[in-house]
Amino acid sequence: MGRGRKRGGRGGGGRGKPKPDEYRTDLIEKSDMKNERFFAYYKAQKIIPDEEWEDFLDALRTPLPTTFRVAGSRQIAKSLNETIKNVHVPLLSNVTFEDQKLPPPIQLPWYPDGLAWQFNIPKKVLRKSPEFKKFHSFLVFETEVGNISRQEAVSMLPPLFLEVEPHHTVMDMCAAPGSKTAQLLEALHAQDTLTSTSIPSGLLVANDSDYKRTHLLIHQSARLPSPAFMVTNLDASNYPSIKLSAASSTNRKEQLLFDRILCDVPCSGDGTLRKNIGIWKHWQPNDGNGLHGLQLRILQRAMKMLKSNGRIVYSTCSINPVENEAVIAAALESNPEYHLVDVSSNLPELKRRPGMSSWRPTADKSISSTYQTYEAFVAADPQAATSTKLTPGHWPPPNAHELKLERCIRIYPHLQDSGGFFVAVLERKLIEVPQIRERKRTIENVESSELETKKPRLESEPETSDTIVDPMPGVDVKSVTQEGGGGGTSSGNGSFKEMPYTFLSPRDPALLSCISRLRLTSEFPSSNVLVRNPEGDVVRSMYLTNDLIKQIILANDFTKIRLTAAGTKVFTKQEGGKGVEAQYRILGEGLPVVLPYTDPTSIVNGNMSVLKHLVMSHYPLCTSFEESFRPILNNLDLGCHIFRFPTEELDGASLAHDLLVPIWKSGVSISLMVDKKAKNALSLRVFGIEVPPSIRDKKASADGGEVAPAGDFVDLNEKMESEAGAEGEAMILEDVEVNSEIEQIVVQAL
Repeated sequence: MGRGRKRGGRGGGGRGKPKPDEYRTDLIEKSDMKNERFFAYYKAQKIIPDEEWEDFLDALRTPLPTTFRVAGSRQIAKSLNETIKNVHVPLLSNVTFEDQKLPPPIQLPWYPDGLAWQFNIPKKVLRKSPEFKKFHSFLVFETEVGNISRQEAVSMLPPLFLEVEPHHTVMDMCAAPGSKTAQLLEALHAQDTLTSTSIPSGLLVANDSDYKRTHLLIHQSARLPSPAFMVTNLDASNYPSIKLSAASSTNRKEQLLFDRILCDVPCSGDGTLRKNIGIWKHWQPNDGNGLHGLQLRILQRAMKMLKSNGRIVYSTCSINPVENEAVIAAALESNPEYHLVDVSSNLPELKRRPGMSSWRPTADKSISSTYQTYEAFVAADPQAATSTKLTPGHWPPPNAHELKLERCIRIYPHLQDSGGFFVAVLERKLIEVPQIRERKRTIENVESSELETKKPRLESEPETSDTIVDPMPGVDVKSVTQEGGGGGTSSGNGSFKEMPYTFLSPRDPALLSCISRLRLTSEFPSSNVLVRNPEGDVVRSMYLTNDLIKQIILANDFTKIRLTAAGTKVFTKQEGGKGVEAQYRILGEGLPVVLPYTDPTSIVNGNMSVLKHLVMSHYPLCTSFEESFRPILNNLDLGCHIFRFPTEELDGASLAHDLLVPIWKSGVSISLMVDKKAKNALSLRVFGIEVPPSIRDKKASADGGEVAPAGDFVDLNEKMESEAGAEGEAMILEDVEVNSEIEQIVVQAL
């Protein structure tokens, strides 16, 4: 599930994917940005004072500013943020274009540590102004490698109010495409250092009902690799219970309850009018009326999965109270254990308005009348009352003021030049009496079991059967039969077909060889390494999880839980070329996770000159490096190594902190094992220039083909969605794939 759609999508207005030009602001005049139904409905709701109405409409009719967030682990984010502040902003502070002075990027005042930025520059300036064009390239490349997130300002709010810590169990119920998921992962990894990734004791489960869009979540997770990350593909309103391995001799499995749950639910999306211009034409009140029930079911399901003293954040990009306060009120009425949290002191510089305690729904498309109560609606039009989906829950309850709905947060576009948004923070009260707590858990388990008997609403696909292996140290290998399959689908009996994860034995020969060759220490959690096939064969890639995810994988029957990703990929097989044995290497995305378990003496120290040669060259020969460094390269074994480049300056270029990268040593050359996008981002960040084209790029150009451009930063989220492949691969090492072929050419030439 996701925001801004009716059934499983995430586009604007719940109307399906628009045509390419449908939402372009520059093709629609401001005079066309009107909808009398919209005006009449929201005036009747009294969402803002009358004197602000024109300011509100003017804001809705202006293009949305471009906003981005500096992402990644906290220390890396701060380092990159300093580069933006001290290098790029001064260069953009006195730029003029067509005789107009352009404003430089500014920090959003309410975002913690100043890690979010906003700028209001037309696209033609980004393409033609030399200064902004360079900044644009910087943003594009840093976004593609995960250091910057192109994200609307209001979209950044829900994870901040969730207040996630590394030990928390967290659920993102409607997660795709994943910008908020990335924020939650960063909070889970708040203890990461500049050069290594921690293994949190908690976890994040990111869920979406659209199978293809779950691969966007996998793509996002590769940007911040986490052994504490899972992706599921399920109906959020009917999410099954997740079990944990038995913690006692009774072999009784416990239900996994969450400390934090984000419900960024499907909505009509009228808060996104500034970018989704087509909503002006199509908006009508039934967009929100029809979604109220689904939104309520998702929130109520989240309430059943939360721990005592846990926190839920409910959010929409709608300004319609039927989708916001009405859902919160109905949920609170159905579960008295919950209350709204007063977060008025959080993010003090954020301009906001309180939630509403009264509103007037209608089912009339012409908005000729709205109704103060459900009874008044039924009395006025009994036939409409039976033919619509309106229920008493669409209206304010009699005790609305007692629910303290003013503690909800409303964001309007004219307050701080943003989109429209709604946020509510709920907490579950602590149950003091142990007997009551146990009784409640029993009820929840029964309810969850009932939910599991219902067939998830997903399309059916072919049926297969697989096994998952539990090779616990010192225990005989035990197989647990599960329905599975590589396509990740639903069978006729309601069970899923998804290729299972299989944990390797710590004594697995391939794993032992990998640990030995890569010189990993005895502290490496080898019992938490898994592969993705039912036989447990090490075919290509190995993944790493934390202990909690391992418990989940071993305890659950995945005929009811569709698991599309677990942990993070750390090792992959690399062919060694003709006559050379294949070896496993550390993936660029897995290096921060593996680094804490790497023998420090095996790390090779380089310098800025070596780094520049690696970045600017494609498969450089060992003999092409500076003479003092050649003996170091010659003494390296064939295969994967880790190079460290310490803080240093060279001809105006500098590293702000130590840089560690994976390297592949072949017979006569070495390769920087990062993809082209990451290499370009590194080159721009450190040396201020792009990497020259590779042999493959030159050949494509000579044959009349085109080298793919970096893309448009403003539309990069949409670009990422369209590029998310069926396999969800985040890193495509095209240069590495042709390494063996080029190696042979070089050898023959010598």
